[in-house]
Amino acid sequence: MSFGGDLHTFDVFDLLGWLASRKRAGTLQMTRRSTKKRLAFRDGQVQWSSSNDPRETIGQALVREKLIQEEQLFRALLKQEKDKDKRRLGEILIGDGLLSEPQLMKTLHTNALAHLYDLFLWADGRFDFDDERPPALEASDLKIELRPALEEGRRRRERWQKLRARFGSSEVTLKLISDPVLIEDPVLRQLADLAAWGKTLAGMSLETRRSEYETTLLVAKLCDEGVLQVDSIESGAPETDPVGIILTLVAGGDMRLKEGRFDAATEAYERVLSLDGVNQAAKKGLLAVAEARAKARTARTIPLDKVPSLRITAIALSQQQFDPQEGFVLSRINGQWDVQSILKLCPMPEDDTLIIFSRLLDRNVIELR
Repeated sequence: MSFGGDLHTFDVFDLLGWLASRKRAGTLQMTRRSTKKRLAFRDGQVQWSSSNDPRETIGQALVREKLIQEEQLFRALLKQEKDKDKRRLGEILIGDGLLSEPQLMKTLHTNALAHLYDLFLWADGRFDFDDERPPALEASDLKIELRPALEEGRRRRERWQKLRARFGSSEVTLKLISDPVLIEDPVLRQLADLAAWGKTLAGMSLETRRSEYETTLLVAKLCDEGVLQVDSIESGAPETDPVGIILTLVAGGDMRLKEGRFDAATEAYERVLSLDGVNQAAKKGLLAVAEARAKARTARTIPLDKVPSLRITAIALSQQQFDPQEGFVLSRINGQWDVQSILKLCPMPEDDTLIIFSRLLDRNVIELR
């Protein structure tokens, strides 16, 4: 039976308690503003989870646990995009010797619990449970029992209500009232620095890749120790949707990149990084902009009215290695057609074909007349 509803009428505790008691199998999607979380169930246990919140990806969890570095994560994500076997991020990191399988499984388990615990703090949102396609049995299944998670969830909800009453909103800013130089804990020191830079609680949460609950708990500790003080509380201030803002900016940057509006794309990606300093999509976007600019510059250097011809013999040509796209372009060079004519025959984008011409020129395989 697939069904859905609103969390105003069916509380998270009731929903998860029902799944546990009935030992249901299926996939639960939870949606609140732009945030989407998915949890797979079998026998009333959580088998895996996912989230589009940048704080809750497995990659950032690995960085937060200091198992890998941010740069290693970025390189692995780039490799994953080009991976022919469509391997998961964890498989790539293990294959590269950056992570062990026990480390990955422990982090997956911890991260899934974090996804689950955050749901207990949702005052609104929607749920949709689908049991028509139960999750397949996998070796990486987490088998998280719900009963202990429900008990921890109730404890967190009670504490969260007190924290919200204290700070009013995640949009609150704080100010330093003592020198943070003596703070030894690097996490607390980072939060104190972010507060000094004017970041809101929501902004600190994004920057440190920690949940709003954990971030607020740590900030409360700094306030209790006389390091921070609430700057201003606007009662009833509307909550922002950081995930939605970031997704919109990334999508805008991607669109402007496709349109060749490189400055506008760069501005969008940099805006994302101003909100979320380690956002992987924005980093990849800036890299794509740099590559697209280079392609555009290369394309402008190839005269379209020139006729390409081979500079080497057929025997010498057979002794060199060319990728399929280069081979296709070479097969169209007959000493009569100009560059523009060959562009019309090639199935690749014009910029990519012009870059191939540039490579062949650099290798002295062809010349233009």
